[in-house]
Amino acid sequence: MSETMSDMKRTHYCGLGALVRGEQAAVGDEIIVGGFVQKIRDKGSIIFIDLRDIKGVVQLVFNDTTARDVFEKAKTVKSEFVLMAKGVVCERESKNPDIPTGWAEIFVSELRVLSKAQLLPFEIKDDTKVNEELRLKYRYLDLRRKKLQENLVLRHRLAQSARDYFYANEFLEIETPMLIKSTPEGARDYLVPARLHEGKFYALPQSPQIYKQLLMVAGFDRYIQLARCFRDEDLRADRQPEFTQIDLEMSFVDVDDILSMVEGFIAHVMKELKDVDVALPLPRITFNESMARFGTDKPDTRFAMEITDISALVKNCGFSVFSNADTVRGVVAKGAANTLTRKEIDKQIEFVRGIGAGGLAFIRWTDDSEQPNCSFGKFMTEDELAAIYSALDLQKGDVALLCADKSKVVLPVLGALRSRLAKQLGLIKDGYNFLWVTDMPFFEYDDETQKWVAMHHPFTCPNDDSLECLESAPEKVYAKAYDLVLNGVELCSGSIRISNAQLQQRMFAALGLSEEEIAHKFGFLVDAYRYASPPHGGVGIGLDRLAMVLCGAESLRDITAFPKLKDASEAMSDCPGNANPDQLKELGIHITHVI
Repeated sequence: MSETMSDMKRTHYCGLGALVRGEQAAVGDEIIVGGFVQKIRDKGSIIFIDLRDIKGVVQLVFNDTTARDVFEKAKTVKSEFVLMAKGVVCERESKNPDIPTGWAEIFVSELRVLSKAQLLPFEIKDDTKVNEELRLKYRYLDLRRKKLQENLVLRHRLAQSARDYFYANEFLEIETPMLIKSTPEGARDYLVPARLHEGKFYALPQSPQIYKQLLMVAGFDRYIQLARCFRDEDLRADRQPEFTQIDLEMSFVDVDDILSMVEGFIAHVMKELKDVDVALPLPRITFNESMARFGTDKPDTRFAMEITDISALVKNCGFSVFSNADTVRGVVAKGAANTLTRKEIDKQIEFVRGIGAGGLAFIRWTDDSEQPNCSFGKFMTEDELAAIYSALDLQKGDVALLCADKSKVVLPVLGALRSRLAKQLGLIKDGYNFLWVTDMPFFEYDDETQKWVAMHHPFTCPNDDSLECLESAPEKVYAKAYDLVLNGVELCSGSIRISNAQLQQRMFAALGLSEEEIAHKFGFLVDAYRYASPPHGGVGIGLDRLAMVLCGAESLRDITAFPKLKDASEAMSDCPGNANPDQLKELGIHITHVI
């Protein structure tokens, strides 16, 4: 039968810090600790138990000087039992340099078994090989692992650091509603039926976008919120259906003001959490430059292998795949000829076909060859080949992979290939490479609807020199929009907002919205602008993504306490589930078909 704490109150963590002041216990101190049993070593006449809590691990000792009943109780203890132990801190004879408490042990005088654990579905250890779905089913056990606990502690410290920084810079933390009107923001909404308004629905916010702009209209000047956001979209390693962003908005600012404020936050966080000094200002490149050099708007600049454009060189060549293409570009893997064998190149070709390319041409120059092996060499003259080799800076030992198609195919394909090769070839250096990507295109062309649509939300302000093209040449309109990228991960996205009612009407018209649509979707914001608005802008910083990179995690699931699987379900609670028929009836909902 399990015991109770009764008059036994914990005084210290297993890391030996006091509960209140955090002062470390010293040799000779009598303390009381509580935690989970991590390891037991029963040597017969002496028993060692490693006790673990959120602050660390400490060794408990039971020997021939221990009261007999306490010693016998220690012999019954199993892995993951919850114990409280009272004893004296002593210096260990055999110290363990791998843990902070490795110099100490507690000679136990009193032991309580507060809770017993049955046989676990898997062992609690950091280097577990247990499949993720089983670990997520028993997430409360998986969260006992040191690595996951450290991740969540860092995430907490990141949130705390964010509040400290923005509070110090005169930001007010203001909560915005969780039940809102559905507005188009790029992803599907999660809908919530409104019981008191039969047949109508709230939406969970994809972001607090409109509300934070209204706070600027209301005159709050600087707003901050650690906002929960919800997006019903396909999941991947850096996406969860619910996430937290450090959401901020500022009045009377331009792009430089906002970027400078975010850079200060980044420098503050990196120093406080990782003891890394970040040089400011952070580098900036335009969206077009980022796509041309890296094939993505979130480039990882910890390695080179930039994209080279050889379109002009092959425009009139004899190889029709090149000469008939809109653009021909490639990447060069320096010194990779021995690794990227023909068989491996075929795997890269298969990869790019899976993401939309027709294939790859290649040039492979091994160290023992006088001339490169070129897959399209028979269609080219020697002078044409020489010009291509020169443009690519091709040397012995290198492999070039080339793609020919439309730019909107070639660039993202080479961007994905570049990242894949860097991982396979071990080219990615340690470090934190921050980069601003600015001057985003305002519109993108939707092939399905054959219309120009907003690349961002419709409140984004166009660059001043783009306004004349708003109605006549949408492809030439660029926005006062910016993304912050860290090691190939998009950390935040933001923009200067349209604060002029007439310009906002022009933007709605350029997007093909009717007066009825404008009134239905954005009427209250449009009305607010009629009463004047200060110039303003803001950004949403992905707290979860930043925590993921700082923890060195591969997925948001590793820094989220109770994450969802790829299909947005939760294995532990079997969520989502069926609704009670009475609940549905009360809401006026009738389910006619379930796929």
